[in-house]
Amino acid sequence: MATEKEIVVSGIRPTGYLHLGNYFGAIRNYIRMQEDFNCYFFVADWHSLTTHPDPKDLPGNVMRVLAENIASGLDPEKVTLYVQSDIPEISELYLLMNMLAYVGELEKVPTFKDKVRLQPENVNAGLLTYPVLMSVDILIQRAVKVPVGKDQGQHLEMARNFAQRFNHRYGDLFPEPVAFNYGDNLVRVQSLDGKGKMSKSENEMATLYLSDEDDKIRQKLKKAKTDSGSGVPGEPMPESVQNLIELMKLVSTPDTVQFFEDAYNNGSIRYGDMKTQLGEDMVKFIAPIREKAKDLQQDTAYLREIMKAGAEKARANAAQTLHQAKKLIGINYY
Repeated sequence: MATEKEIVVSGIRPTGYLHLGNYFGAIRNYIRMQEDFNCYFFVADWHSLTTHPDPKDLPGNVMRVLAENIASGLDPEKVTLYVQSDIPEISELYLLMNMLAYVGELEKVPTFKDKVRLQPENVNAGLLTYPVLMSVDILIQRAVKVPVGKDQGQHLEMARNFAQRFNHRYGDLFPEPVAFNYGDNLVRVQSLDGKGKMSKSENEMATLYLSDEDDKIRQKLKKAKTDSGSGVPGEPMPESVQNLIELMKLVSTPDTVQFFEDAYNNGSIRYGDMKTQLGEDMVKFIAPIREKAKDLQQDTAYLREIMKAGAEKARANAAQTLHQAKKLIGINYY
């Protein structure tokens, strides 16, 4: 008899456009996971409400995120793709789990402190309890593995805490989820201006989006920062050049990477040629994803079908968890 696959859960907010960092930092792992695990991947539309997106934009943003994920290689036949707000059970378990969350611990969460600093006029309760909702997204599907980056480690730790607290108070129900990324070092794609990693919301000329047109990709790479260093053969490679080499390793052939590494080491590198080559290789990588995502976004009937089928499967699993949780708490009067 086949063993049941372990459950994996991950979500992505429908804000901003997906970029190269999202692909190599997360989506590429999702594509691999869909072969090995029972995957639940969702669009976190409730999470996005903490920053009050324009209601006119939200439906299109949700559809775009779904389309870009499918275009990148997620197979709706192999994974459960759904939208968070289609699973009302999440909101009910969120309410119950808030009873086990303490204001003091929520106020200490680094991302909450950052938001308070960056948007002091919008410190809403949803921001404070964000880690509770994030934990419930994971726990309601009884996930055992969560693909997370280093910056989300504390949120996962809180999900483990809430699972422990519930199990200790009411009885065993929730597995304690662990971070999982196949043991590889996560790829952090640096921005083209050398200021940290690529971001949905920061300098858009320094970020390569999966929706960028060919000429825009070439233009961004032409403007990418290059510091020529000392020019002495064998000197350590400056960070900006190393950044371009790392991007090449993602999309170019090994021979191409070797050619420019050798050229740097022997002092004959021409940065204009390097950026032109990288631009063409990047176009070759991004264009098929962009075009497929465009086609999918035109087919809203198909995307809605996927959302509906995903919601049915995710709800069935979530309803079982919620039923058991309420029973253990004592909310079963009939």
